[in-house]
Parts: sequence; structure tokens; C-alpha cells
Amino acid sequence: MTMKNKKAQEMSTGAIALIILAVIVLVVLVLGFSMGWDKIIPWLKSNNIESVRTACSIACTTGGTYDFCSAQRDIKDGTLDKYKSTCNQLVTSHPEYGIELCPSITCPSS
Repeated sequence: MTMKNKKAQEMSTGAIALIILAVIVLVVLVLGFSMGWDKIIPWLKSNNIESVRTACSIACTTGGTYDFCSAQRDIKDGTLDKYKSTCNQLVTSHPEYGIELCPSITCPSS
């Protein structure tokens, strides 16, 4: 058997399917990281309460009055729409988040 007239090797169907799948995954990753995952996958609910609780605890421990009383934090609890609030406001408005009052910091009245 001689292959004199064969100019290019044929691509298998599996290879073409893998290339298409790789391009789709690449496009989704680029869009997700550039536009934000909440716009790409809106049904994906994220929760950042633990990180907010940690940040509020650190602000209390270090005596960061601004960080505890005034710094607006993006709150995503997975049920409500994303909103902004301070640690001091979260202590009274959302006790279910477990953010404790900081006795060493006195927040100024607004």
C-alpha cells in the first residue's frame, strides 16, 4: 500500500469534539473572570459571611475603629441581594451572622 496522493492527515471526530469543548471552556473562563461569575452564572449563590465575620473580629482585636464602625463591606449571604454594611450595623441588624459587639470600640453616632 502506498499513500502517494495523501496530502494531510485526517482529524478524528474525537479530536474535533475535544477542540470545540476546550474553546467553550476557555470562553466561559475568560468571561467569568472578566465580567464576574455572578453575571455569567446568576443562579450560583455565593456566601462571604465567614470572611466578613473574620474581618470584623480582626478590626475589633486590633482596635480599628474605622474598620469596625465605618468601613462598608459587601455582604453576600446567598439569600438577599448583595448589599453594603458596616460591622457595627451588622451586629444589631443581622445577629444570625454571628458578628459580635466589640466592647473595646465605641462607634461615633451618625
